[in-house]
Amino acid sequence: MGQEEMILHYAPLIKYIAHRLAMRLPSHIMVEDLISAGVIGLMDAIAKFDRGKGVEFKTYAEFRIRGAMLDELRALDWLPRSVRQKASQIEKSIEHLEKTKGRRVEDEEIAAELGISLSEYYQRINAINGMPLLGPEILREKAGKLSDEEILNLLLDGEENSPFNLLDFKQMKEILTEAIDELSEKERLVISLYYYEELTLKEIGEILNLTESRICQIHTKILLRLRGRLNRSMKEGL
Repeated sequence: MGQEEMILHYAPLIKYIAHRLAMRLPSHIMVEDLISAGVIGLMDAIAKFDRGKGVEFKTYAEFRIRGAMLDELRALDWLPRSVRQKASQIEKSIEHLEKTKGRRVEDEEIAAELGISLSEYYQRINAINGMPLLGPEILREKAGKLSDEEILNLLLDGEENSPFNLLDFKQMKEILTEAIDELSEKERLVISLYYYEELTLKEIGEILNLTESRICQIHTKILLRLRGRLNRSMKEGL
């Protein structure tokens, strides 16, 4: 098949990946932008595919399509500075409380530390939804084009010869592994279902008998905890 025929043939795959990804992002992210990025990813896959590698084209194309969409999302950098500041405040509060108390802290304790009501705390958590695990400047420096989802997927996959280790991420992996081990059973399940099984927040809520909003809050709080731990270690010279 020629390039145009390939694009038409794989158009349903591009749309499927875009819509699945969009379900996990803020509502103002346009599916059409993801689809456009996906088409570019497919064209890149067509140009670079090597049959000698023993990989099916569909598998390779799906990887390139998804990667192109994630690159587009990182380029958008959609969170305003005010939201990033609130995220930083929550990260620091969690870090301070966990150091002081020597355990995981509850939402009520974090809200009290911030001097706000629990309702306002949840409003901030909801606004932060979609913030990446690593700050863009650190991610570019340490991980190249490796996405947050790829980092956690590779971490949970646990393959010794994975690209994670080849990228000299040994210390980062140890930090994330330790941080994830400290999560509650429910939190670890949310991380596994979201990043490894690639379920949406709504689907995870149905499994755990919780609302999509509550799963979103749990997920965001997990990322803030991991982000604080990881960013702090990276800045200290990981």
